Amino acid sequence: MTANEYLETEVKLYLHDMGSVAARLVAAGATTQLPRVLERNVRYDNAERSMMDSGIVVRLRQDYRTLLTYKEPSAQKDDVALTRFEVSVEVDNFDAMQIILEKLGYTRVMVYEKQRTTYLLHNAEVVLDEMPYGDFMEIEGQPDDIRWIIERVSLGDAPRFKCSYVELFERVCHHLKLDLRDLTFANFEGIKVPLAAFDPVDEQP
Repeated sequence: MTANEYLETEVKLYLHDMGSVAARLVAAGATTQLPRVLERNVRYDNAERSMMDSGIVVRLRQDYRTLLTYKEPSAQKDDVALTRFEVSVEVDNFDAMQIILEKLGYTRVMVYEKQRTTYLLHNAEVVLDEMPYGDFMEIEGQPDDIRWIIERVSLGDAPRFKCSYVELFERVCHHLKLDLRDLTFANFEGIKVPLAAFDPVDEQP
């Protein structure tokens, strides 16, 4: 595979009513690829803690399988989505992979969770993510397919984000003055997160 084949284009949409969106997806012809599952992600950084600051991601994910992922900073952002280099490899032992990463000098810097349901629609992967701070749809595919899906499920006016869930977490913590390291359901129990909390920090008054 060439480097371009590892470029991923995606967008996140904030959802006020995930149930109705799921129904519209099915009505549009979406098929379930993976049923709802709790997904656990662990982010790592190097000894200098410079990777997260520069937009590089090293992540170990566990759901129905275990994936080790590397991402680079965004290659481009347009009016539709975010495009960046992303490559993943499946491993068969989550705990053993954590030990390998730590032996190589990487440090666990945060954990984040989500409940995810995965669909396939119009040549794109569509996921419904229940995050500790709110519900989102993430669409990964070609820009034209992403536009088609957004229109088909009537989400043209939905708040749109071209950044990671971790960046949204940082915005929420800043907005609500939360001193949290991990994005977990336990940490957000009883906390109401308004839509305004996802606004970029430099745009807040």
